[in-house]
Amino acid sequence: MARRHVFISHHHADDKQVDNLTSLLRRNGQEIRNSSIRAKPANQRRLDEGRVSDRTLKRLLRMKMSWASTVVVLIGKNTHSRPWVDWEINKAKELGKRIVGVFEYGGAENDIPPAFNRYGDALVAWNSSKIVDAIEGRCDPFERPDGREREATGSMPRGKCAA
Repeated sequence: MARRHVFISHHHADDKQVDNLTSLLRRNGQEIRNSSIRAKPANQRRLDEGRVSDRTLKRLLRMKMSWASTVVVLIGKNTHSRPWVDWEINKAKELGKRIVGVFEYGGAENDIPPAFNRYGDALVAWNSSKIVDAIEGRCDPFERPDGREREATGSMPRGKCAA
């Protein structure tokens, strides 16, 4: 089983989709070690109430992200509006991390976070082999949620895959 160290950037409402993503990859021979923050209910309440400073959160996120080789952005229907997801993508770029977008399972043509439009390396549908190829840098496609090719927007590069 291959081991991948990733940081999964996501909207906390999509925690179940993060579990589904790691399960999908595990069923297909990949061991994903996710260093992203998954707040327990009591900690989530502290975050929601603003009792944890942005400085503390940024320090924790930076530490957790530095451990990963790739930042995977799980793209759901509200991901594009989450300021922390945008911050994580910008920080990933600053840290020199590979940035891979994955549309959530059953996703529609959802909005992509603005920072991903600037810095994303690959954008793939919910398909384990495509996700792994993108994480490993073997393939840099830009796809729609159904796997069809997507027109690059903003400064997103065109996808490329080895034949």
